[in-house]
Amino acid sequence: MLYLLIKALVSGAIVATVSEVAKRSPALGALVVSLPLTSLLAFIWFYRDAGDTESIAALSQSTLWFILPSLPMFLVLPVLLRAGLSFWLALGLCCLLTVTLYFAMSWALARFGISL
Repeated sequence: MLYLLIKALVSGAIVATVSEVAKRSPALGALVVSLPLTSLLAFIWFYRDAGDTESIAALSQSTLWFILPSLPMFLVLPVLLRAGLSFWLALGLCCLLTVTLYFAMSWALARFGISL
């Protein structure tokens, strides 16, 4: 239980730090956010827990496939916000777009024989 608490605290501290950095410098915040910190932490925690490099390789490969359909969100969100939509509505629409693209990516990969 202590280990789970440590993982949560370290991971949360990174997210909080990114938020604080972004307040001071949006560009630096964007740079830090663009780093694959969540993925790196997940790989480290998973390796420490399981020690199975094949599972980590599969996780890494699947992560790549799921990054692709999430990228349009970063194009659409600023457009919607600058068009005057409220933050929550724009964010909700972007989440809906991303989920739709996740399903489309999974369907397309399955047609090519790639399973995630």
